[in-house]
Amino acid sequence: MDRIETLTDAYRRIIEQVDDTSRPGVVDTPKRAAVAMDFMTRGYGQTLDEVVNNALFDTDNREMIIVQDIELYSLCEHHMLPFIGRAHVGYIPDGKVLGLSKVARIVDMFARRLQIQEQLTFQIATALKQVTGAEVIGVIIEAQHLCMMMRGVEKQNSRMKSSAMLGAFQDNASTRMEFLNLLGR
Repeated sequence: MDRIETLTDAYRRIIEQVDDTSRPGVVDTPKRAAVAMDFMTRGYGQTLDEVVNNALFDTDNREMIIVQDIELYSLCEHHMLPFIGRAHVGYIPDGKVLGLSKVARIVDMFARRLQIQEQLTFQIATALKQVTGAEVIGVIIEAQHLCMMMRGVEKQNSRMKSSAMLGAFQDNASTRMEFLNLLGR
C-alpha cells in the first residue's frame, strides 16, 4: 500500500468515529485529507542539499543580510493543528551568501514537518550555519497556533515569538540591536 492509500485508510477510520463516511459531503474527505497531509509534511522528503541546490555564492560582503516576513505554515507535533506565521532570518556572511529564495525554501523544508516552533527556529539557524559557514545568524519566528486558538484555552489573539541567535547576535548587544532594529522590532 502506498503512502496516500495508507493515509486515506487512516483518515477514513478517524472520520468514522465522528461522522458518516458515506455522507455525500464526506465520502471523498479521507482521500483529500491524505493528499493534504502528504503536502503539508513534504519537508520530510527534502534534504538541505536538494533545497539549496548549489545556490551558494562567493562574496567579500561582511554586512548583515536579512530576509524578513517569510510566510510559514506548519503543524504542531502535539495536536497536528496548524501554526501560521512569519520567519525573519538574518546573517553576516563569512565568504559565502545563499541565494535569496533558498532562505525561504529552508524555512519551508523544516516548517513542512510536524514541529514545535522553538525547534523550528533553531533548525533554520543551524541549517543556515551549515550551508553558509556564517557564524552570526539570527532567526525570529512569530506565529499563531490553532491548538491555542481552537481548543484548550481558546485565545484568539495569542502569538508566540521565538528566536535563535548564534555568534555576535547572541554575544554582542549592539549587533543584536542592529538586527532587531532593521526588523523593526
